[in-house]
Amino acid sequence: MDKIGYALVETMRVHDGRIPLLERHLARLDRSLGDLGLPKPSQDVVALVQPFAGTGEAVLRLEVRDGRASVTVRELPPLAPPAVITASEPHQPYPHKTTERDCFTDAGREAEVAEADDALLLTPEGWVAEGTVWTVFWWHSDGLRTPALDLGILPGVARGRVLELVKQVDQGRYRRPVLAGRSVFLTNAVRGVVPIASLDGVPVAADPRTAELARGFWPDGPPASQPAPPAF
Repeated sequence: MDKIGYALVETMRVHDGRIPLLERHLARLDRSLGDLGLPKPSQDVVALVQPFAGTGEAVLRLEVRDGRASVTVRELPPLAPPAVITASEPHQPYPHKTTERDCFTDAGREAEVAEADDALLLTPEGWVAEGTVWTVFWWHSDGLRTPALDLGILPGVARGRVLELVKQVDQGRYRRPVLAGRSVFLTNAVRGVVPIASLDGVPVAADPRTAELARGFWPDGPPASQPAPPAF
């Protein structure tokens, strides 16, 4: 079997000793393996994940490379609202969560130089895309707006959860100026819903709907002792 130069990754949260989004991570991994024509892992992925659960709060990184799966565990990252800049590094299509993510790495370095916490990437055409490890949302009238998947952004597990929780979400192509004056927040499957503190040095106003969404973000999931069945 020819080896590929990258791996598929799922980064998931252990929350209150549970892995509430596990089934969604496994479903996305299964889709990506199929779309990319890659071999499925030979191991029972749930059996690999289970020993790391039950620890209260943690982050699990599941990596699948050449038909082999491995799991590592780390502590939660900071959960405070980040200061975000708009990166000059252009976004490149990222429809699958792989280790080939040079544009995000470069944008993250740009944020570090600017003494910011993270960066928002735009497509080469100037459309708002996504953060280095986040999906971006903002409140508009009575609902939300977020970039459309056809821009080549990652179909985030947390993105899908927000789409379940909020009835009115417009998905489209938006220029950076539409974010001015809006209450912007970020989502991922490790930190959930996180408001941003500032964008390009301008403070971002909080919205009580963001806090409400954050409180309801984590669904009931399988206990660590009774994991969900794998999607494979």
